[in-house]
Amino acid sequence: MQAMTGREIKEVLDRAGVLPSKQLGQNFLIDPNMARWIVSQLDVGENDAVVEVGPGTGSLSEHLIGKVRRLILIEFDARLAAALTERFSGEPTVEVHHADGVKFDGRTLFKHRPVKFLGNLPYSCGGAILKNLLTRPHPFERAVVMLQKEVIERLAAKPGTKDYGILSLRTQVDWVVEPQRTVPPEAFHPRPKIDSAVAILHPRSSGLPAFDRRLFDELIRRGFAQRRKQLGKQLPAGTPWQEIAADMNVPVTVRAEELTLDQWVVLTRACDVHPLKDLPQKSSEVFDVVDANDVVIGQKTRDEVHSGQLLHRAVHVFIFNKRGDMLLQQRSMFKDVHPGMWGSSVSGHLDAGEDYDTAALRELDEEMGIKAENPPEEIARIAPSEATGWEHVRLYRMSYHGSVRYPAAEVSAAAWFPLAEIQAWLAARPEDFSSGFIECWNAAQHLITA
Repeated sequence: MQAMTGREIKEVLDRAGVLPSKQLGQNFLIDPNMARWIVSQLDVGENDAVVEVGPGTGSLSEHLIGKVRRLILIEFDARLAAALTERFSGEPTVEVHHADGVKFDGRTLFKHRPVKFLGNLPYSCGGAILKNLLTRPHPFERAVVMLQKEVIERLAAKPGTKDYGILSLRTQVDWVVEPQRTVPPEAFHPRPKIDSAVAILHPRSSGLPAFDRRLFDELIRRGFAQRRKQLGKQLPAGTPWQEIAADMNVPVTVRAEELTLDQWVVLTRACDVHPLKDLPQKSSEVFDVVDANDVVIGQKTRDEVHSGQLLHRAVHVFIFNKRGDMLLQQRSMFKDVHPGMWGSSVSGHLDAGEDYDTAALRELDEEMGIKAENPPEEIARIAPSEATGWEHVRLYRMSYHGSVRYPAAEVSAAAWFPLAEIQAWLAARPEDFSSGFIECWNAAQHLITA
């Protein structure tokens, strides 16, 4: 597909009846060489899917046709969405959504992994789009974004600079931001009054310890509420700030803008009172060892049970909200089995001498902060196998409509998913899920999808 020239792009806008809106932040890239370079930064392969937000006339999209497995275009302007649908009608790998990137349901994208993000984002709402689609949990393994230059500078800002703040930390906790180049006003129609810039975002690799992301966000909001004020004076009441500052080797008079990301994580962990914040599992835990009939024949430590592939017991709970969505959890990278994979709302082993119902209630509390008075409804019993980790599994379900709070060492993320999306994701990407969850899903699918 031949790249459109600036003149052709303007003609497309005229035919679609689009007069660029300043309110919507519509500035259309008309430099084909720049468009080609921006797309090249995605480093796509033929097995990749790409989600492009704000495709406009398709000046970036056209450089991806035939190079990726799937191209998902999200366009807010109905006239442009219609024009894109018409233009790419002969391309079976392209799907066009007339939708707002600020509100687009990112849960529908997990089934398309591996997936990358591309966006010439509107000045008016670029930050909100990033927050909606690139905040964990998300499915993306690389992102290339173009925004006003000052926003890119804030995304990549270092401690102690005027640009460093909440946006910097919220982005950098998940992404390594690499600014690439400035894009001048003449590359756009109409010409904006400020420069734009392009950045590549790489997922942050392991290195940070487990920490409560909600608490992290609360603390940075407090810290930067009055950025010239001493941080210690803005922390929650009762925070042992002098002790924490000494452990971090920073003065008690330090301001929020002077702490590095690593130090913010240390502060978050110091303020976290969850009893399970440090250990995802204990090798010395003692489990009942059972036979094929689930009769107790002895006790062994966690390590002995797993290394010896001995039969033992576990519970899984499927939790549903009032919309019928099911809660999935992404297992912590610090777990000894299936790290980073997605699975049941709640799951865990039975302690020695514990019964299944009691274990289900305990795991609900420990893993999701749900204090239930009565055991949830049992819906399936699953025999031990390699897929279950040699566990006799009892599967439960329950309804719950409140908020959840999970220990970061146990759970990396949690999100509510429509059942149809879970089914589609499982069909496309079974490797994203723990094998025990797949066994539970298969055993109970006729019950939970009825």
